[in-house]
Amino acid sequence: MEPTSPTLEKAPAEPAVRRPWIALVFICLAQLMIVLDATIVNIALPSAQRALDVSDGGRQWVITAYTLAFGGLLLLGGRIADYTGRRRAFLVGLFGFAGASALGGAAPGFGVLLAARALQGAFGALLAPAALSLLSVTFVRPADRAKAFGVFGAIAAGGGAIGLILGGLLTEYLDWRWCLYVNVPIAVISALGWYFLPADHRTGTRARFDFAGVILGGGGLVAIVYGCSRAESDGWSSGPVLGLLVGGVVLLAVFAAVESRIASPLLPLRVVLNRTRGGAYLAVAIAIIAMFGLLLLLTYDLQVVKGYSPVRTGAAFLPLTACVLVSGGGIAARLLPRVPPRVLVAPGLLVAAAGLAWLVRLDAGSSYASGVLPAQILIGLGMGVVMAPAMSYATHEVDRRDAGVASAMANTAQQIGGSIGVALLNTIATGATAGYMATRQRSALKEGLVRGFTHGFATAAVILAVGAVVVGVVMNTGRPERG
Repeated sequence: MEPTSPTLEKAPAEPAVRRPWIALVFICLAQLMIVLDATIVNIALPSAQRALDVSDGGRQWVITAYTLAFGGLLLLGGRIADYTGRRRAFLVGLFGFAGASALGGAAPGFGVLLAARALQGAFGALLAPAALSLLSVTFVRPADRAKAFGVFGAIAAGGGAIGLILGGLLTEYLDWRWCLYVNVPIAVISALGWYFLPADHRTGTRARFDFAGVILGGGGLVAIVYGCSRAESDGWSSGPVLGLLVGGVVLLAVFAAVESRIASPLLPLRVVLNRTRGGAYLAVAIAIIAMFGLLLLLTYDLQVVKGYSPVRTGAAFLPLTACVLVSGGGIAARLLPRVPPRVLVAPGLLVAAAGLAWLVRLDAGSSYASGVLPAQILIGLGMGVVMAPAMSYATHEVDRRDAGVASAMANTAQQIGGSIGVALLNTIATGATAGYMATRQRSALKEGLVRGFTHGFATAAVILAVGAVVVGVVMNTGRPERG
């Protein structure tokens, strides 16, 4: 028999939500702030490196400090939201993230910037699952839930591209520090919506934290995320990278064994062993592997090969962002209450794979209109259709007391997917470029770079195509009941 936590017993009905569609606006603003941070700081990094006199070896830690804290603490953040209240966790996460962003923007030196980025990651690990779990309990009716998660999923898929646009504008016309300061007004506006969020309910039962799970689960996730980060510079076959990845997998395996045997687990295995939720987490991870790898490689293609400025590069991603929003907030939102989720997710992955396959045709002389634009349209349409149902079904039929940790799993899938995607596709691209240039003159560098990018795009297309088949088999939920 499955062990149950005392905090899961006799879950009361959720209180009515005041004006849920207004609540959606503020929840989505918070989600946008989190997703923006995944790419906006990348644009600011060269300027920050010069301003703070950071070495080439140290600059990567501006990204890594955030990803390690965020990825390692997500499960704990989700469980804290379950135990202490989703609205409370949402507000604490918002203000903490804003304060850390302000600290980073005002950083006088490299050490303060690193500390601020780690704090951003820690508070983001509390905020992200709280936001998604608030959405899951705010919208219950299938039609309303479909619309809400359509918008939320579109932001999750397209926010990275928005970060590139906004980062380019802020860096070029203001200062790199505004790529961090911008989070402060977003957080303040989002916090104004607290009145419309569902109120927290205290059970009166004292929560018992799973400290072994925190150490094992957090340690395993940190090892995998850091291993992927090291793979970009050291290579996948290096000793430290292999040690981190293997160690991370071992820690997660022990974590799963421990969680199956204790009464109050950090992550009840019933959350992930459900085929629909497991398929949703897998779909999120696969989509983000391709999306974040695409954003990295295509940014280099536009700036280094085509010579675009940061602002022009950001503007070049507008069609991708627009198609994600139209697809997720429009097409997926209309179909989600009517069809099984895999009918959306699997074809969406295949459409996005077709877009990446289109990019394989690029060469150094390819134009934006004929080479990049059609691919962005296909990828955007596909990703929007994938992320809306995936984020919605990430908390499908989960006990409301587990909504936070189920939401944390969706965010963990995003984080792991992003780390693997950037590291894997960048490694493949640089390796292919090095092989191409080994027998050619320096003058062929641009062609060599594009050759590397196309290898990365081809790999991402294959990942999406295979993922479509796997998710189509695993995600076996039928059409939702009309309500």
